[in-house]
Amino acid sequence: MNKQDLITAVADAADLPKAKAGEVVDAVFDAIQKSLKKKQDVRLVGFGTFSTSKRKAGKGRNPRTGEEIKIPASTTVRFKAGKSLKEAVN
Repeated sequence: MNKQDLITAVADAADLPKAKAGEVVDAVFDAIQKSLKKKQDVRLVGFGTFSTSKRKAGKGRNPRTGEEIKIPASTTVRFKAGKSLKEAVN
């Protein structure tokens, strides 16, 4: 499923025009992104939790040349599925 498929599913489920459903989907994504940017977790009960975590700087190797490279520290997004989502998938 891609974003357009999601918008179509939301439009059908909520009986909205696709343009309005697209705005809703974009608003949800923006809200999640803004919260994660502020280092706040986003908990959607029954679905899961989006959170951020820090990765330490490290060393790696270029697979082509074997040359050692430095990998900078970064912040990454994690998702932990909720119980209801896990049960629905299994």
